[in-house]
Amino acid sequence: MHVPAWVMAGCAGVAGGLAVARDPGARRARVLTARRRAARWGPTGRAMARTLLDGRREWLCAPVAALLAALGESVLPLLAGAVAVPLVKRWLRQRARRREREEAAHAVTRLCGAVVGELRAGREPGQALLAAARDAGALGAAESAVLAAARFGGDVPGALRQAAAEPGLDGLAGMAACWRVAVNGGAGLAAGLARLESALRGERRRREALRAQLAGAWSTVAVLALLPVVGLGLGAALGADPLGVLLHSPGGLACLVTGGLLEAAGLFWASRIVRAGEAA
Repeated sequence: MHVPAWVMAGCAGVAGGLAVARDPGARRARVLTARRRAARWGPTGRAMARTLLDGRREWLCAPVAALLAALGESVLPLLAGAVAVPLVKRWLRQRARRREREEAAHAVTRLCGAVVGELRAGREPGQALLAAARDAGALGAAESAVLAAARFGGDVPGALRQAAAEPGLDGLAGMAACWRVAVNGGAGLAAGLARLESALRGERRRREALRAQLAGAWSTVAVLALLPVVGLGLGAALGADPLGVLLHSPGGLACLVTGGLLEAAGLFWASRIVRAGEAA
C-alpha cells in the first residue's frame, strides 16, 4: 500500500504542476517563495548547494534511477540512468551555450548604446570605445586586441570583425562596418551606431516574441513526455504492478524497449519542429 499511495501523490503533484505551469501569478508566487526560502537558508547554504550542483546536475539522474531500481527490483533502471547522464549533460551544455550567446548579443547592444552616449558626450571614437567596453564587457576573447587598437590608433574595424566571429557577437560586425564608414567616408559614427543599436534591440524583441509564441509548443512536448510516467503511476495506484511487468517479463521488456524508442523519436521530432520554428 505504500508504493501506490506514494505514486498517487506523485501523479497529483505532476498534474498540479502542469496545471499551473502556464499561470503567471502562480509562477511569480513560486519565485517569491523560493527567494524567501533561500533567504532563510542563508548565503552559506546557497553557496554550498551551488558548489555541489555546479557542473554536476546531470548526476541527479542517478538517485532517480536508484529509486526506480529499488521499486522495480531490477538493474535495468540503473543502466538507463547511466545512459541518461551523458545525454542530460549534453543537453545542459547546449542550453548553457544558448544562454551565453543571448547574453553576449545583449552585451553588444549595450556596448553600442554606451559608445553612442560617450560620443555624444564629446569623446573621441577610440576613447568612447575604451570607456564603454569596460562597462559592457561584450568583446569576448578579442577584448584585448580591440582595446589595444582603440588605445593606440590601430585597425579597430578589423579587431571588431575578428571579435564578431565568436558566438553571439555577430552585432560587432555591424559596429565594425559603421566604424569603417565613419573613418573613410566622414559619416557620423554616433548616428550609425544608434541605428545599429535600434536594429539589435528590435531583433531581440522579435526573438523574445517568437519564444513566447513557442512556449505553448514546448509545454505540449513536456506534457507528452510525462504521459508515460503518469500512466505508470495510475497503474500502480489501481493496484497493478507496472514496473514488475515491464522489468520482469519478456512482453513487458519488449513493450518497454519499443515505448522508449518511440518516446525518444517523438521527443526528437517535436523538438526539431519547434527548433525549426525558432530558427525561422
